[in-house]
Amino acid sequence: MSVTIYHNPACGTSRNTLAMIRNAGIEPQIIEYLSAPPDRATLQDMIRQAGLTVRQAIREKGTPYAELGLGDPALTDDQLLDAMLAHPILINRPFVVTELGVRLCRPSELVLDILPSPQQGRFTKEDGEVVIDAQGRRVNG
Repeated sequence: MSVTIYHNPACGTSRNTLAMIRNAGIEPQIIEYLSAPPDRATLQDMIRQAGLTVRQAIREKGTPYAELGLGDPALTDDQLLDAMLAHPILINRPFVVTELGVRLCRPSELVLDILPSPQQGRFTKEDGEVVIDAQGRRVNG
């Protein structure tokens, strides 16, 4: 079963998500979306399959969101998608795609809902939060 992560290595949430995928014994296809963004159809499909609106999939922090006036409620989904494709930093991360579903993994533990394999051991996030115990079971949630 294939797993794809749209990854930003500078993002702690994205790094934690990738590490949990690997903790399940899976080596995913890693797409560094800032340099290789998805095409419009792929982005729309990921957003739809994740159960999000286009607006929910936009990242505001650390992006040109405000400068581009993207908070304007009159903007259409097509206009928002145009902005995301022109400025991939606006695509919230990380999106993970598996045969079990698509999630915007914020928080990173959301990836556990769509992984085809169980966690293989303890996992602690970069901030020290224990997510998976030594037996591979979720600590919370």
